[in-house]
Amino acid sequence: MILVLDIALTHVRSRLRQTLVGILGVATGVGFSVMMASLMEGSQHDFIKQLVDALPHISVTDDRRVPPEQPAETAYDAVDYRSLTVETQRRGIKNPFAIMAALEGWLPGMVAPSVQTKSIIRYAGRDLAVSVIGIDPRREKKVSQLATQMKAGSLDDLYKASNAIILGDGIANKLGIRVGNNITVTATGGQAIRAQVVGFFHAGVKSLDESQAYVLVKTAQILSAQTGLINELRIRADDAMKARELAALVEAQTGYRATSWQEAHEDLMSAFQIRNVIMLMVVGAILLVASFGTYNIISTITHEKTRDIAILKSLGFREEVVRRIFVLEGMIIGMAGVLLGWLFGYVLCMGLGLVEFKSGFTDATRLPLLYSPRHYAIAGGVALFASMLAGYLPARKAASVHPVDIIRGAS
Repeated sequence: MILVLDIALTHVRSRLRQTLVGILGVATGVGFSVMMASLMEGSQHDFIKQLVDALPHISVTDDRRVPPEQPAETAYDAVDYRSLTVETQRRGIKNPFAIMAALEGWLPGMVAPSVQTKSIIRYAGRDLAVSVIGIDPRREKKVSQLATQMKAGSLDDLYKASNAIILGDGIANKLGIRVGNNITVTATGGQAIRAQVVGFFHAGVKSLDESQAYVLVKTAQILSAQTGLINELRIRADDAMKARELAALVEAQTGYRATSWQEAHEDLMSAFQIRNVIMLMVVGAILLVASFGTYNIISTITHEKTRDIAILKSLGFREEVVRRIFVLEGMIIGMAGVLLGWLFGYVLCMGLGLVEFKSGFTDATRLPLLYSPRHYAIAGGVALFASMLAGYLPARKAASVHPVDIIRGAS
């Protein structure tokens, strides 16, 4: 094996310029592959993180995924409904605090009650439709990042004023509202209250900052004209990526619809899957181009060393040994290129991380990058395999030629 390695190193050193070109080709492919994977997966993780932080991991609402069976459906095999008036039922989750206590007994996470109601905010003669959410500030801190998203005031300020309200900063900018202003909040049912603005929050998601406001649970119940109403349970799981499985368990236990953040943004998750396929195709194309360069170098070396191959075979070297020499040459070039490519990729990522930009659609000022050993391992593994294949194919052809034909110069 030492002799085989020595011969391979001699061949590589004898064509130093071509060897360096091959190494740089592999390094360029690996480096840009690492950069692309880091950039695309980093942006995906950053976007998902914003969604996860802005919303509860699981939302349990007072509707059901499948409507309950009617008594007639249970009693008869065939039922025909005509002009049926559905009975009006009291809204909200039944025995919400008992359900919360039961969930907290086994759920790996925290639960908080809330009241969701649609309202119109009026200030200075201008109206804006918003979603008013009634919360318990002490519990809300455990299920969302709202407390850390406050740009003015704090969640505890909801206790310090009558009918206190916290607005998204997008709402405040649209209506010109400042902390301390009094606004009129009118629910869709016609109930209206005068509320004092005690703070602003900024979730970083434009659709939320321009459409959500928070009040105490009791204030939201007054707007909904239903004392004791709780129509949503907000759940934050210890592991956000397991929210879908936990939502299924919660729904099975409570009977109410439990929606995970993955289900709520199913279209985005599908788009990310397509995006990942595109990323793999781009990275694969970069590595494939680099492997052609390596193949060209090894093919040239193999062609120029045909007489050496004849001499080796006449000395008793078997075909598999000859092939091993040239495969080893490809591996040497590939390994050197991979090591240099890892460094190049890291430098590219560091350089991109220093680029600043401003956008009206996001708060980010730098490109989101994900530094993962997996990116380096995949790029390095593919490059090494391509280098090995680039060394094997021409060596297999050269090693199969009879040494007498080579020495005589026969084609």
